[in-house]
Amino acid sequence: MRPSPKKEMSLYAQYFYSVQADELLSDKHLIAQMLRFEGTLALAQAEQGLIPQASAEAIANCCQTDLIDTESLIAAVRLGGNAAIPLIKQLTQAVKQKYPEAAGWVHLGATSQDVIDTATVLQIEEFIYWLDEKLAVLSELLMSLSRRHRQTLMVGRTLLQQAKPITFGLKTAYWLAGIERTRERIAAIESKILTLQLGGAVGSGNTFISAAVQQNLADKLNLNAGFAWHTQRDNLAEWAAVLGIIGGSLGKIAKDIALLMQTEIAEVLEGAAEGKGGSSTMPHKQNPVLCTAILANANRLPPLVSTMLAAMPQEHERSAGLWHSEWEVLTEIMRLVAGSVERSTELLEGLEVAPQQMLSNLERTNGLIYAENVSLALAPKLGKAQAHELLEQAVKRAVSEQKHLKTVLTDMALDLPDLDELFSPEKSIGNSLLIIDEILAGIEPDKYQKT
Repeated sequence: MRPSPKKEMSLYAQYFYSVQADELLSDKHLIAQMLRFEGTLALAQAEQGLIPQASAEAIANCCQTDLIDTESLIAAVRLGGNAAIPLIKQLTQAVKQKYPEAAGWVHLGATSQDVIDTATVLQIEEFIYWLDEKLAVLSELLMSLSRRHRQTLMVGRTLLQQAKPITFGLKTAYWLAGIERTRERIAAIESKILTLQLGGAVGSGNTFISAAVQQNLADKLNLNAGFAWHTQRDNLAEWAAVLGIIGGSLGKIAKDIALLMQTEIAEVLEGAAEGKGGSSTMPHKQNPVLCTAILANANRLPPLVSTMLAAMPQEHERSAGLWHSEWEVLTEIMRLVAGSVERSTELLEGLEVAPQQMLSNLERTNGLIYAENVSLALAPKLGKAQAHELLEQAVKRAVSEQKHLKTVLTDMALDLPDLDELFSPEKSIGNSLLIIDEILAGIEPDKYQKT
């Protein structure tokens, strides 16, 4: 491929995005996939006896990116309205120079949207393989954390307030469950999104793109054959929504970790590294830099997903503007998700957990987090309402007198022989351990393995 105009790398390219995924989603790779479509189309048509075999092979031989002048291609897009039109012109000229007799068979029966949509799907296919491998790594990391911290006691928080004891393993297991549901969503949509686009001018097909050609081409590209979806964009919209959910799930993990890193809590830390997480003015700080990138990406994704949803009501058989609005938006969605997945992997690989600090924080309320335990223990004796009212009074007294709740209840001489057990964090985690075990047991390691 002849050099394209030099693009300067963004200052934040390696912070918000993935270098690996950006290569898969690059303009260069998209052009390669468009050429792959054109060459394979010719071969599929030749197998159906629609064009000469020699001409088809000649066209396929010319579908090389180094024969394309990308600078001229980019300049011509603004005149043609899409990249396929000038690309096909350049391809036809390249074929004409080497194999004059084959030039008339280039792009026979197809339309520009067939080329662009199928090339996009081929990029998505490679991205799904990349993403699945990365999410498998994330799942492994979360499984490891959940096992290691299955019994690591900490406080559960609701509305940002201390609520009841749980274990850190329960928190990570719930993160894991979210990632696994996402992998299920990807597996469910994969067969729909990886569908060939080959409908011709208005989606009705023609002699040169018959059902047999469609099936042959789909088989050669390892895609599913189907009806044209030129203005039926539900599968792409669903794919964008699934990606948005991935970003949100990773954002949830990053938000929890960032909150747990606060100085007053200090229950976890991002892994330390030279030059990482510092402040330009405050040398004592260790900022949540990985969490910040993931949360920034999660914040950017919903408006982009909404653009894909807004592009769905496309007019008639070819849209003026709505189809075009998808191109860079969908690529940006995938780029942001890829960046979040990589940053999340780095985050979990280096995560430092502080069990002693978690235990210390369990005592910050002077036993108030065990009030529900006591209320439930008294309910069979006093009734639910009276037990709840009594505990409210005890809590108010503990707060006003700055006493431990257990001391207040002891002074009240309640009929609670098992008071020590009611104030035991190990006895207050409900079904945490069972839930962790069930989540881990429900994960099949090879469930999403590609063949």
